[in-house]
Amino acid sequence: MSTSITFEREAVCPWSGARAASIATPHGTVRTPAFMPVATNASLRSMNFTDVIECGAEIILSNAYHLYLRPGHELIASAGGLHKFMSWKMPILTDSGGFQVFSLDEFRRITDDGVHFRDHRSGRAHFISPAISMEIQNAIGADIIMAFDECVKNPATYGEAEVAMKRTHRWLEICEATHSRKNDQALFGIIQGSMFEDLRRRSAEVVTSFDLPGYAIGGVAVGEARSEIERIVKFATPLMPEQKPRYLMGIGTPWDILYAIRCGIDMFDCVAPTMIARHGSVFTSKGRISIRKSSFRTDFGPIDETCDCFTCKFHSRAYLHHLTKAQEYAGATLAAIHNVRYLIREANNARQAILDGNFREYFERLAPILIQQNEDRALLQH
Repeated sequence: MSTSITFEREAVCPWSGARAASIATPHGTVRTPAFMPVATNASLRSMNFTDVIECGAEIILSNAYHLYLRPGHELIASAGGLHKFMSWKMPILTDSGGFQVFSLDEFRRITDDGVHFRDHRSGRAHFISPAISMEIQNAIGADIIMAFDECVKNPATYGEAEVAMKRTHRWLEICEATHSRKNDQALFGIIQGSMFEDLRRRSAEVVTSFDLPGYAIGGVAVGEARSEIERIVKFATPLMPEQKPRYLMGIGTPWDILYAIRCGIDMFDCVAPTMIARHGSVFTSKGRISIRKSSFRTDFGPIDETCDCFTCKFHSRAYLHHLTKAQEYAGATLAAIHNVRYLIREANNARQAILDGNFREYFERLAPILIQQNEDRALLQH
């Protein structure tokens, strides 16, 4: 099929299969592994795009479900597409909104044709089918768009996971057939199957039978234990073609990212860095800390001495402690800048280690530090 992106592997770690690659899109090249900051409503919480660019982001993610509800995909199209609407000149990926729709619980009803749901704010009734999802994302105009899928929460029964998986496959066929901008938007298919390896294998076989520009693992970090996430990521990643980009949806703690890279994942996203920043929580090379703790009131050092972000260059832990305790918006902004830069830098460092041929040493040095971090997974669910 014709495609608007090209994928080139530059180096592969023989020990793990970790890859350094590049994805060329109509709006620029993304060097992978890459963390994609989440601009759900065409904006990152607490940050402006100058901040995001200075953090080193080469691609961001927006959510088609939220943009469909507000301001509407027709308005975005009339503005010349999402890039012009938000004045972002680099690549964008849009999530179809499948996760957001299915997380509405009592506000939605799933059928084989699509999903009937009510706006979680206004209560207004809506319907999204695979074809409508493509219409929305074609109008928004992102470089990479995602197929409409059904994501089940965990724990899910085998029967629930199988039904959702089969529906995802039928919807992918419709998405591929109705996607009207194949020359300038790359459609990625999503592998489902919950925590069941045989379903994941079946799903990978069906999804990769479509000659798509890239593929994703969906349905992780939706309520399961960390060990289960790791098991499925390790199992499912090699089932995706080596010559195409691999995307793990919705993960974004330092350990999650390092482990995903080790398994051969190229792209990942999460709302974590900006979400936890609003609670005064920041990533550091020695573990995650809450800047609200009284011990930081007189700590005039940076959040992390190894970090090169704007916040660490110019502001102290004591200042961020003051801002968060005073509930100043600047506190969330400075913490978000640090967290986003931290995850992008982690992906960049892993990429360099792969290129230098020492990824195994890099992984084995960092893994014990990241594993022992006591991260609150419930805070990171979205």
